Amino acid sequence: MEIRKAQRKQAKIKLALQGPSGSGKTYSALLLAAGLTNYSKIAVIDTENHSADLYAHLGDFNVLQLSKPFTPERYITAIETCEEAGMEVIIIDSVSHEWEGSGGILDLHGNMPGNSFTNWAKMTPRHNAFVQKILESPCHVISTIRTKTDYTLSEKNGKMIPEKVGLKGITRDGMDYEFTIVFDLDIKHNATASKDRTGLFMDKPAYVISSKTGERILNWCNQGTSLDEVIKQVQQAKDVVELRDLLKKYPEYRSKIEPLAVKRKEALNAEIINATKIGTNGTGKSK
Repeated sequence: MEIRKAQRKQAKIKLALQGPSGSGKTYSALLLAAGLTNYSKIAVIDTENHSADLYAHLGDFNVLQLSKPFTPERYITAIETCEEAGMEVIIIDSVSHEWEGSGGILDLHGNMPGNSFTNWAKMTPRHNAFVQKILESPCHVISTIRTKTDYTLSEKNGKMIPEKVGLKGITRDGMDYEFTIVFDLDIKHNATASKDRTGLFMDKPAYVISSKTGERILNWCNQGTSLDEVIKQVQQAKDVVELRDLLKKYPEYRSKIEPLAVKRKEALNAEIINATKIGTNGTGKSK
């Protein structure tokens, strides 16, 4: 275990839009994405019966139609397909099917023989793999989440009365913790941030999402040290100790910079050998 100084790095946004049917999740997601990149670099993983095609007039974005079974593995494959196609923003519309859809986690779990509690030990890793794929994607990822009205029982005058306590996302409890920003949409398409690590939208009045919202998020993402800047530091490293420190300093870039660090180390070793040969005049003896 090592302690290091906190440092702001450039990031890819992982954002969720949750709301009931008709709240404008797909439309808002496309507008957000348009602020992050141009439409040709946007891909929608559509599980909502071709709903994304209804907004084709917005721009020439791409659609990957995902049909049942909505297993976590099929979602992961869909995300990888978008990444390999060079997309910069992936909209998953929606993640709710992975949890409650045909072939989703609840459906798979319900059809498993044996002990229900024990079976979760097999289902949870599959769901977690899907979540990790979203978080580790090199693309911006916008996920839409269906919601349903949630109630709680309260005692009034000696009777238990159901009371509406808001909207509950149709996905695994705690899924919202994984995202950098979570916008709640109401039926009038107004958005409020229920979670916001950027500090851009929290405790602000509700408003209608536009491409300007995406532009503000992109500006936040681009603050800090970029991968290109880290690569340049690796290529200019003066010794092995500096290379090792860079690998520790940027763990999120390790898979990209480690091969470059190995090459730089080899180059530094070659320089030392050449300098030694020159110093001994190629004879093994000092001049």
